[in-house]
Amino acid sequence: MVLALVGSSVVAGGVVGAGACYLWLKSRGRNEFLHFELEAKAKAKAIESEAELLLQEAKVKIKQQEIELESKFQQKLSKLDDKSREIIIKNKEIESQKISLERYEANLKEKESLLEKLEQKKEKAIDEILTKMQNIASMTQEEAKEYILSKVEEKSRADIASIVRKYEQQAKEEGEKKANYILAQATTRYAGEFAGERLINLINLPSDEHKGRIIGKEGRNIKALEMLLGVDIVIDETPGVILVSSFNLYRRAIATRVIELLVEDGRIHPGRIEEVHAKVEAEFEQKIYEEGENILIDMGLFPMHEELVKLIGRLKYRASYGQNALAHTLEVAKLARVMAAEMGGDEKLALRAGLLHDIGKALTQEMGGNHVEIGVELCQRYNEHPTIINAIYAHHGYKEPNSVESAAVCAADALSAARPGARREVLESFTKRVKEIEEIALSKDSVLKAYAINAGREIRVIVNSQQCDDNKAVLLSKEIATEIEQKVQYPGEIKVNVIREIRAVNYAK
Repeated sequence: MVLALVGSSVVAGGVVGAGACYLWLKSRGRNEFLHFELEAKAKAKAIESEAELLLQEAKVKIKQQEIELESKFQQKLSKLDDKSREIIIKNKEIESQKISLERYEANLKEKESLLEKLEQKKEKAIDEILTKMQNIASMTQEEAKEYILSKVEEKSRADIASIVRKYEQQAKEEGEKKANYILAQATTRYAGEFAGERLINLINLPSDEHKGRIIGKEGRNIKALEMLLGVDIVIDETPGVILVSSFNLYRRAIATRVIELLVEDGRIHPGRIEEVHAKVEAEFEQKIYEEGENILIDMGLFPMHEELVKLIGRLKYRASYGQNALAHTLEVAKLARVMAAEMGGDEKLALRAGLLHDIGKALTQEMGGNHVEIGVELCQRYNEHPTIINAIYAHHGYKEPNSVESAAVCAADALSAARPGARREVLESFTKRVKEIEEIALSKDSVLKAYAINAGREIRVIVNSQQCDDNKAVLLSKEIATEIEQKVQYPGEIKVNVIREIRAVNYAK
């Protein structure tokens, strides 16, 4: 019994010892595992740090290599000539554009693929709807398809009409805003002066004695002056002043200068009057060319054909509705340039078109006819730009403007003419009447010159004495008077004075 107890005690002790041993071994294994785990983590971290360091070193080396390569490239580039350098730079740009294009093509292909899928989906949906309609409404597939398309078309038309109306209104509003802005910019940037043209010039005399000299014996000098100059000279009781009257500015300017020179010289007789007149006419021809040339140089439009240059200068002695033609022309040119710039047009071309749009007016008093047709003929003869010719036609509605520059000239012409105080209708109607009277007289055979004087109440007609005798002169005056009565509206009466003069000239040697 005792032995049995002892044996069981030994067995129990062995079991306890074995369990304790197992627990100790398990604890030791766990500790070793934790140790190895920590050691592995430390090594991994060290390896990671080392790898990161190596990566940074590699990046630094790559960057240094890039800098070196770029430096070598720049050195080689600097050694090349400009043309080679441009080629290399362009090649780099092309490569960059090529990459961008490849990306764009890939994106486009992707969108095309998506679009194809959507198209297939739409076709499938339509087929399903057609099948349902065919089953429900007892329609054939073609009838159902036609019905759907008609409904889609109706809805599309309504939508399109709504969109069109919307954008038409927006375009109209935006167009009005833009037009108002352009006009405001043009008018605020240019401030032109205006001086109305008068019908008379005042000439101051040193004393009243010179009035007698100008009149001459039995009015010989004043008759010679009026006949040669084509103006009306008014000598009244006003002290130290005489008046030169004529609707033709050029003729009046020459007459004023001739009389001033005669007064300065003191020698006033028919021979001297003709001599001074010829000299002044030559001076004026040179002066108008120089004035036209200076205008073109100031505007940066030189060179131009010399005939056009002369005609630009001649516009100074032409008026339209009381507005000086040259002042109007310069105003239109400057306004057109500003407008063309705002609308993205050619400023210089608009300036040139504005300067030449009324060039025909320089010749209408001598040639007669329409200034638009005369201006077009002149510009075509001297090979001006087609836009300038179109602007001449368009500014009076003969043709539609076909460019920004032509439209700018038309708008500038209307703006210059319509602004308050720019023109006077009374003067224009008067000058038109006087011009018509002269043209009627000049249209007759054997007439050399015709001058409307005395504010249009008298016309002096100078005829060729060899072609027209005294009897014909009487008939001619009656014929001109009758035609004026029929064609011209005028207050009061008009005196028709036909002058036939024979000069016998010889020389004593």
